[in-house]
Amino acid sequence: MIEYYNSLMLEEQQALTDAIKLLQSQTYVLEKKYDKRIGRYQTNKAYRECEKHLDFITEYFKIAGVEVIENTQYGIIGLKSDTVQGEKLSKLTSIFLLLLKLLFDEKMSEASNSIHVYVTLQEVYEKIQLFDLWENKSISPTELRRTLSVLKRYQVIEVMDQMAEVTPETKIIIYPTVHLVLSPEDVTAILEQYGQEEEDNE
Repeated sequence: MIEYYNSLMLEEQQALTDAIKLLQSQTYVLEKKYDKRIGRYQTNKAYRECEKHLDFITEYFKIAGVEVIENTQYGIIGLKSDTVQGEKLSKLTSIFLLLLKLLFDEKMSEASNSIHVYVTLQEVYEKIQLFDLWENKSISPTELRRTLSVLKRYQVIEVMDQMAEVTPETKIIIYPTVHLVLSPEDVTAILEQYGQEEEDNE
C-alpha cells in the first residue's frame, strides 16, 4: 500500500490525500454536485480522485475497520462502519433526514429516469404535520439552519437559496446519498418510534 502511494507524483499524492480527508470529513463524495454559481451540476474532482485510487483507499480504511462503498448507479463513494460512532444528530435533523428519504423515494417513483430530486421546505413541513413529528408549533430559524447545515455537510442536500434567507419556498436538492443512509424499513421503524414517543408524552 505504501509502495503505491510512493510511486505517485507529488501532485498526485496531494490530490489523493485531499480526497481521503474530504471523504473522512463528510462520509460521502458525490460524482456530480450542484454549483450555485453557474446554476447546474458539475463533475466533482474529488470523486474522480477516489474512483481512480479506489483500491488504495479501500485498503487504507480497511485498517480502521471501515468499509468503502461505491454506488455507480447514483455516483457515490462513501464510508460505512458498524463500529465507528458518528455525530449525534438532533431530533429535528433526524426528522428531516427521514422525511427527505420519503420525499426522495416519492419523487423517484414519479420520474424514474432522473436522480435529480428537488423539493421545497414547505413539502418537508407538510410531511412533519402529516406524521405529527414536531410537538412545537414552529421551528426556530436557528435550529432550522443548523439542521440544513449538518445535512449539507454530509452531502445529503444542497440548499439552492441563501441559508440566511430560508423560507417555506426555499428549494432543496436531495442528493441520492439519502437513499444509502436509510432503508425504507429504517424509515418506517423510526417514524413508528417517534409516533409512540408522542403518544407517551401525551
